[in-house]
Amino acid sequence: MSVFAFYLFAISVIAGGLFTVISRNPVHSVLWLILSFLSAAGLFVLLGAEFVAMLLIIVYVGAVAVLFLFVVMMLDVDFAELKAEMARYMPLALLIGLVILMQFVLAFGAWESNAAAEGLRLQTIPVDRHNTEALGLILYDQYFLLFQLSGLILLVAMIGAIVLTLRHRKDVKRQDPVAQMMRDPAKAMELRDVKSGQGL
Repeated sequence: MSVFAFYLFAISVIAGGLFTVISRNPVHSVLWLILSFLSAAGLFVLLGAEFVAMLLIIVYVGAVAVLFLFVVMMLDVDFAELKAEMARYMPLALLIGLVILMQFVLAFGAWESNAAAEGLRLQTIPVDRHNTEALGLILYDQYFLLFQLSGLILLVAMIGAIVLTLRHRKDVKRQDPVAQMMRDPAKAMELRDVKSGQGL
């Protein structure tokens, strides 16, 4: 049963990734992406990493993929124009893809299996330690500095994306808290003596 589940999840991951790329409708692409995430979570469950599987479902399916879906459905994007722009750069993209494929061929051609790696993969977690605890010990003990540096890189990337996309439009009226606090109360309100039966 586990072998059947493995092949089912593996085929679902490959099919979801393939249809994510080739789907013409962006909403369908996001839905196929969600399928591939769920299938990858199933593979993690088969490996005994339930915590990583739940993280994958909560973070990627519950937040990132749903955010993509909302953005795609809410924004009025002209995908025909985007595809026309992509066609201009297709030769360059094919060249880059060919270079990456050649690098993969060179990397896997020189790949040599280590005899000790199989024994390390077969090592199991002790009974008195859950895999979530073992994962925490690895991240926050052995690779603590690398883990913090990766978080810092993500933070800098997020701030950079905000700075690059921040635009101050002149036709949009924005609130200025400093100007509101520094205003003169005498000039903020004007009293007028309006006579009876006379408009302003």
